[in-house]
Amino acid sequence: MAVVAIACKGDWLAAAKGQNQPTMAPVPLETAMAHGITVTSNPDPAQLQSLGVMHWPTWGCGVSTFPWSYDEQETCLLLEGDVTVTPDGGEPVRFGAGDLVVFDAGLNCTWQVHAPVRKHYRFG
Repeated sequence: MAVVAIACKGDWLAAAKGQNQPTMAPVPLETAMAHGITVTSNPDPAQLQSLGVMHWPTWGCGVSTFPWSYDEQETCLLLEGDVTVTPDGGEPVRFGAGDLVVFDAGLNCTWQVHAPVRKHYRFG
């Protein structure tokens, strides 16, 4: 599902931290969905703040490829990096810095990290 974007002034990351409020709330540029993966580009700063994203733990890894299984849902915000995640038997999904990503419980996939990743994450 894609929606039209509304330009806004301000830094979404700073706004999520409550340091800078944009003059207009951005609308997600794109929400991509694949089997077990939902990616929202340009998430609304108010949504990030209400989720408490900046208080979630962080995780990072270097360029690599590895299999992964999700026992429970994970929601994450990529702070840095470029990744392709391919669900077993599904189509690859590419995302990067600034994207809000939800991985469904039960998903089995392969991560291909093209540029080192740092992300905030939450399980459950």
